[in-house]
Amino acid sequence: MKKAVIELMTEKNFDDITIQDIADRANINRGTIYLHYQDKYDLLDKLIEAHIYELRELGEWACRLDWSSALLPFFEYFEKNYLFFSTMLASQGAPSFRKRLFDYITEGFKDEIDKESGRNTDLSEAVMLQYTGNAYVGVIEWWIRNGMPSPPQEIAKQVGALLERSL
Repeated sequence: MKKAVIELMTEKNFDDITIQDIADRANINRGTIYLHYQDKYDLLDKLIEAHIYELRELGEWACRLDWSSALLPFFEYFEKNYLFFSTMLASQGAPSFRKRLFDYITEGFKDEIDKESGRNTDLSEAVMLQYTGNAYVGVIEWWIRNGMPSPPQEIAKQVGALLERSL
């Protein structure tokens, strides 16, 4: 069912997708969908929740000592789940996805802001989180929308270097 809804979202707007479309694509009865989900919005919400949960399960969010290594599993996950992320980031039917991804990322950055060395003491934590979170999500969007023009190792290395400079 989840794969079916993602495939359909690559073909048409989410608002135009019906439960019958999902059932037909998944080769199941409509009733089966309603056994698991209230409606197509609930299915999409659960799908997004599952991916955010899996991102959380990857382990430590980040590490000031080696950002590149810390970010690599995340970019590998984005690559492995390219269809989902490319669809969610490109779809007008899932605007809440970007916000949920952003919220997850900024939550992870909260403990990473370096105020002990004195370099960020004059900056607002809220502004730093907005700046860094939007930059990171923006790079993810760019990378995925452009067909991942560099491998996960390279993009993790570059984003890691940028994060080391700003956090």
